[in-house]
Amino acid sequence: MIESREVSLEFAAITDIGCSRSNNEDSYGYDGNQHIYAVCDGMGGSAAGEVASGLAVRTLIESFAAAARRNTVGEPIPVANRLLQAIFDANQAVRQAGIQNPEFRSMGTTLVCACFDGDNAVIGNVGDSRAYLIRNGNCQQITQDHSLLAEAIRNGEITPETAAASNLQFVITRAIGVEDTVDPDLFASQLRPGDTLLLATDGLTRYAQQKEILAAIEGSADLTAACQSLVDFAKRSGGADNITCVLVRLLKKQADVAPTEGEPVQDAQSDTPPDEMEAFTPMI
Repeated sequence: MIESREVSLEFAAITDIGCSRSNNEDSYGYDGNQHIYAVCDGMGGSAAGEVASGLAVRTLIESFAAAARRNTVGEPIPVANRLLQAIFDANQAVRQAGIQNPEFRSMGTTLVCACFDGDNAVIGNVGDSRAYLIRNGNCQQITQDHSLLAEAIRNGEITPETAAASNLQFVITRAIGVEDTVDPDLFASQLRPGDTLLLATDGLTRYAQQKEILAAIEGSADLTAACQSLVDFAKRSGGADNITCVLVRLLKKQADVAPTEGEPVQDAQSDTPPDEMEAFTPMI
């Protein structure tokens, strides 16, 4: 559990090599003080995938934390701006490492991350690792895959059924470290107590749909057990890739400003009905 004046979070994570791979090219990381969480799925020859994913996670978190330290000596930097710059820095770190080391030249990685500013969450992604929101018996995918077939589906060029049968379904169109620049997506929303975010690589999401994700989380005693349940489901379903999942739950919301004497206490909850799922709003 991670607590601060602004937010109280519960967190769990598992990464697993899966059933077929000889090494694990997934990485995850977090900074509980800065409330940032990240998952990466590396790619490249030899050990390059694990190098790319590990470097991306470390650089993202270090850059995000460094911007927070700069906040204390100047104008506050909005959390979304800090996250965006951290993604750019992660891209440059992986790109430069690939250029400077011939054995890593083809490496890259997907990235999905979440950061919190109080109960406001910002999600960033590059590639086909995903973020989901679980709220009040519903599971909603937040991110959109940057993959060849996912983009063709969104453009109306093919059907999901055709895509599912294609041997191109794991070809991604954006990744960290493969170009000098990167074009991430950012999404933002206000969370409520009890909301859970899932960050996962496609080693999980190629097998687990929203209903399986929801069942694993709602049927588990805690987030660690839920992560294990999701990994076990992916392995029972084939486990052809590395599997990584991170779960973060908002436990409570604390009022930003205490009421003045004689002022009625306002309910901190949103006016939105509790069973309604609010989509994360794209920021860029």
